[in-house]
Formats: sequence, structure tokens, C-alpha cells
Amino acid sequence: MTLFPGERPEYPKEKTDGERMEIRLHRGERMTTASCLYHNGSQAFFGRAAVRNELLTDSIHTDSLCQQILKLAIYRAVLRSGRKKPVWGALTGVRPGKLMSPMLESGIPEKEALRRFETEYDVSHERALLCLDTSRATVLADRQLQAKDVCLYIGIPFCPTRCAYCSFVSQSVEKSMKQIPAFLEALERELRAVAEQVRKAGLRVVSIYMGGGTPTTLNEVQLGRLLSVIETLFDLSRLRECTVEAGRPDTITPEKLRTLRKHGVDRVSVNPQTMSDAVLEAIGRKHTAEDIVEALRQVREVGGFAVNMDLIAGLPTDTEESFRKTVDTVLALAPENITIHTLSIKRGARLHFGEGTLPSDEAVETMLNYANARLREAGYSPYYLYRQKNMSGGFENIGWTRQGYENLYNICIMEELCSILAAGAGGSTKLIRRDGGRNDRLVAPKYPTEYIDSIARICEEKEKIGAFYQNLPTENTITEGGETDGIQTGRHQL
Repeated sequence: MTLFPGERPEYPKEKTDGERMEIRLHRGERMTTASCLYHNGSQAFFGRAAVRNELLTDSIHTDSLCQQILKLAIYRAVLRSGRKKPVWGALTGVRPGKLMSPMLESGIPEKEALRRFETEYDVSHERALLCLDTSRATVLADRQLQAKDVCLYIGIPFCPTRCAYCSFVSQSVEKSMKQIPAFLEALERELRAVAEQVRKAGLRVVSIYMGGGTPTTLNEVQLGRLLSVIETLFDLSRLRECTVEAGRPDTITPEKLRTLRKHGVDRVSVNPQTMSDAVLEAIGRKHTAEDIVEALRQVREVGGFAVNMDLIAGLPTDTEESFRKTVDTVLALAPENITIHTLSIKRGARLHFGEGTLPSDEAVETMLNYANARLREAGYSPYYLYRQKNMSGGFENIGWTRQGYENLYNICIMEELCSILAAGAGGSTKLIRRDGGRNDRLVAPKYPTEYIDSIARICEEKEKIGAFYQNLPTENTITEGGETDGIQTGRHQL
């Protein structure tokens, strides 16, 4: 899928003519070898990769490493045919840092880790440096976490209007205002169920993140009630940060901001996505760039907030020039965090534009390169990174920060450093084992009506949190050398 965007593989029972691949996996006396013969017209191209049998220690590692060498064999064969090299080389996962961070944690010098990363996965030097930067932040955050530290996520699936590229928001307030009271009542029930398991398991909430949707779609009374419930139910004595996405400037008011500060919220998002009015209109936003500036002014006037601003490269009708203006305008506003996303078209989104409306992959690359250079010049550093399916050009999303303003939640969820306990529609509880065992996930329904109707089952399911922690070893540690996703750090032997 990375090498042939938009195409799906077929697996005919009989050998066919035309474009095809013949893939083999062979286990020899010392090595297991994957090979790919890629036929394209009258030409054939060969790729090969191998792993030492001694690394195939169990079924998990065997499956992971065999998958890896199969991918490398296909990658090498196809590139020899003249296909353009993907920007992330042979990497297909969403978390490149899961390969870099264990090398740093095991004591491998940064220069050597960088060399291995570039050599083994054919990643460009520029992307490898981004991964190295974010992996430094991961290692630092990991060292500060204790075994039973967790993050709490609250999902509010409402927005004033639905953006064209969005698959997260299921309802706009203009259509579903009447659902909000019932949703908040159900959410409070779920939070009580989560809090009970937190107490039983002796967990410590170190970060709270309220996302959506746009939580500030709620009015100040509803926000105050929800935050009061959280304060009552959970021991927040270990809390390091509390973030609320106030992403849409048309939902921000001084009254809501003062309510957030009163309840200890110290981070908010004011997410323009673009500072071009024409692009805002194209994506379905009902506000202007000037509204964003005014919303940020209100945030600064209330005070006490670190601010994140999201931008998206590759939006419909955007150009390299207008994106540069967006980056420069946001830098002049000096938020503590800036996140540069690459447009990803989700199945649940309604973004369908005519040919030529979306910027080309080459234009998106120019946008990202400009943003990365300007952010470094302005004193920002990358601190978390992830990739998604169907991203323009196969690029990445990067969170940038001024020194000392890293968002712990973003690092934890992207690098799976600790469990994320979620409540709310579409919330995904991810229970993380750091000892190489199996992680677990509990997912709530996405749509408010379905969420409300299913709340009894959702609350009952939360008992799995306590059961998960009961089955953990007493010391939540990683074995020497580190393991991630079942792949040993010895993978550099491939």
C-alpha cells in the first residue's frame, strides 16, 4: 500500500501474466530468508532480506521478524524497478519512535542509533533526525513515569460544525444540542466506573486530556460541572497537567476560559488548521483567521494557559505560499506548542474534492520542509511524532514545543508509555504492559446516541481495568535491551 498508493493486492490461485509478485519465506539452518520477485512487463526485479534464526525466540518475535523481512524483500524488489522511494523508506508503522527509542534506552550512542535507523530502514537523514529528536523526549518522559501512572482521556464528540476532513466528530451542536445533557449524564456514570477501578488498582492520574470534537462546545456551566465531577472522583495530587481542546475559536469565550482556569486546566488548544480565510471556507469552518487571533487574545488575557495551535499541510485549495503565510503568522503569535499535521483522508470524513483541489505530494513536502525549518529557527523542538494511513505523500504529524512545554499526554499516547483510561463517546482505553505482555483495549461507541444507550455495558466493561492490573507483575519494567511491538532491539542484525 505504501509502494502502490490506492491499489489493493490480489491473490489469485493460479499464476497470472502481467504485473505480479512471487514471495517466498525459507528457514535454513542458520538464517530465515524472505525473497520477492517482482514482475513488471517483460522485466523482473529481485529483493531479499534475512534474519538469524537465533532471534526467532518465540511465536511473537518469529511473526514480527518474518513480517519485517518480507516487507524488506518486497521494498527492495520494487525500488529496483524504479519506483519512487517513500519518504519514510521501508517503515510502514505509525510510530517510528518505537524503533528508535529502545536503542537510546539501551545505551546505544545517538550517532550509532541514527546510523542504524537510516541504514536498516532506508529512512532519509532528515526524517531520521526528526525521529531522534522525538525519541529523546520519549526517553526523558519514560524515566519520569512510575509503574502505576496513567493518563485520563475524556472525549466530547460535539462541534459547532463538522470540518470536511474530520472523522472524529459525529455530531454538530446545531443538530444535536438536545443530546448534550443526556450525554453528560452518561459520561458522569462512566467516569465513576473508571474512578472505582483507579482506586482499586492504586493507579495515579498524572495527566488529563479532554478532547473531541471540541469540548468548549459545552457552555461554561456544563464545563464547570464536568470538571467538578472529575475533581471529586479522582485523586489529582499527582496530576502534572490538564489539557482541554478549545480548538474552534467560535467556541471560546472569556467565561469558559475562566471556568477552565478555576478548575486547574493549564493547557488549551486554539487550532486554526490554516490562517487563510479561503481555505477555512473550503474545509467547512464558519470562522475567519481574525477570529483565531481574537480567541488567542482572550486566552492570553485570562492567563495561566500553555497554548497549542494545530496546522494541517495539504488542505484543499491551500498553496505553498498561503501555507508559508500561515506558518509565519502562527509563529508571530508565539504559542507554546505547534503541531504540524499532514492531511489524512479518513473513511469517516466527508472530504471529496475535484481533481487538482488538493495540493500535490510535492507541494505538501515543500510545505512541511518550510514549517520544519522555520520552527527550528524559532526555537521549537519536535517532541512527538506519528504517522497515519492515507496521509498526503506518506509524511507525518509532528508536535513541536518550546523548551519546558512538552505535553506529557501526547508523548504517552503516541509512544505507549503508560495506560490511557478513556471515558466518553469514541473513547479508547488502552491498557499498556511494559513487560512484553499483551496490551488490551476497550473502545466506546463513537456516536452519542449509541454511547448513551450502551452506557450500562460500557461501565461494566471498565472492570477489565482492575483485572488487567491484577495480572501485572509487581515490578512494571522492561527487560534489558528493550522490546517494542514484539521486535527485539537486536533487529539491527537483519
